[in-house]
Amino acid sequence: MRVFQGARRLGRMQVRLQKFLADAGLASRRSGEKIILEGRVTVNGRPVLALGSKVDPMHDKVSLDGRLIKAQKKIYVALNKPVKYVCSHRDDLGRQLIYDLLPKEWQRVSSVGRLDYNSEGLIFLTNDGEFSLRLTHPRYGVRKKYLATVEGEVTPEMLRQFVRGVHDQGEMLRALSARIVTSGHSRSVVELELGEGKNREVRRLFESQDLVVKRLQRIQIGKIRLGELKPGKWRMLTATEIKTLKTLKNLVTDL
Repeated sequence: MRVFQGARRLGRMQVRLQKFLADAGLASRRSGEKIILEGRVTVNGRPVLALGSKVDPMHDKVSLDGRLIKAQKKIYVALNKPVKYVCSHRDDLGRQLIYDLLPKEWQRVSSVGRLDYNSEGLIFLTNDGEFSLRLTHPRYGVRKKYLATVEGEVTPEMLRQFVRGVHDQGEMLRALSARIVTSGHSRSVVELELGEGKNREVRRLFESQDLVVKRLQRIQIGKIRLGELKPGKWRMLTATEIKTLKTLKNLVTDL
């Protein structure tokens, strides 16, 4: 059997076949390798069995199980998630989904990380798996800023403790920075910057000080700010913003 070894046309873009399958929304990189080894993929009518094979998305004809595959157009969206929406494609409790706020034809986009049901603010959605991984994996340490409205008075010593770190449920929770915006006996507003996305991390930090967060809003991811985007509204990320996010280095380990 002749094995296709990939396009070699001078000056044309080539990508690994596993990446092409992932970009088309048909498989993850790992499951794509399995599909290739099973002999289910052909390029220009020839079977592909080599995992290092490359294709030219603009000119090669890639088929899976005899069906022609077309690469998806990459979508990068910034959404101001309202409270009482969930970041899932379905919900057994019948709650509102963030995907209900987007055009119906964007069926393959997924949220980059999550905000819980009672949290609000900036969240990205995309069909680019590598982009999502870069913004969510702890090794990249992408910084995120939050505004927390807290019931009760927050003291500078509490914030110093947040930066030193708090042990909770076997995890170390830590803010990279924290500052009091306003503080009073009954209500305080605090800005926190985090480098990881542990489950309910901001709320758990305040719970460690017997304080309850009444409102939690994410206002920034990397260098991208929520700005004037209204709750429930979305916008496309600009090419410059996408490039900035894709090239972020691990800022946490550089401190």
